Amino acid sequence: MTIYETEVPGVGHKFELELDDDERLIVLIHHDGKREVYLRLGENQDSQKLFSLTGKRARQLGSILEGAYFQPIEMDEVQVPLGEAIIEWVDIDSSAPLVDQSLRAAHIREQTGVSIIAIQRGEETIANPTPDTTIEADDILVTLGTRDEQQAFSELINTEPSDTSQA
Repeated sequence: MTIYETEVPGVGHKFELELDDDERLIVLIHHDGKREVYLRLGENQDSQKLFSLTGKRARQLGSILEGAYFQPIEMDEVQVPLGEAIIEWVDIDSSAPLVDQSLRAAHIREQTGVSIIAIQRGEETIANPTPDTTIEADDILVTLGTRDEQQAFSELINTEPSDTSQA
């Protein structure tokens, strides 16, 4: 990410942060401490003011963004006591081939090696779902497996439905 800094005479300093494509986040820091935050969606478009903050509020927000209150775990650097296994949260959309199948009928562990350890369904969490638990559209499956197993599961939910019934 590139950041551009410009002095704005009589006002303060302007910082522009390159985002995706031609988008830029612009932070204008006034000499009196006030901060204004703008978003410019394209190179030739006008900036839209998102909000302004006092100096104190800006420092509080900065502390939050920096991780002073909560430090998330960077998954590429995580060391967990699960060996090579990792836990992932996977959104199941309505076109996924697993929708309306029970965990037993889906044969997820047999096909991919991934274990479903919980299902988030709206506000409800189904911990340790039984083999008879049915996967529904918009569920979030909490999965446990190695990176290769997680990749195999990702490929499974992004394929066309196949006949998984057994006699």
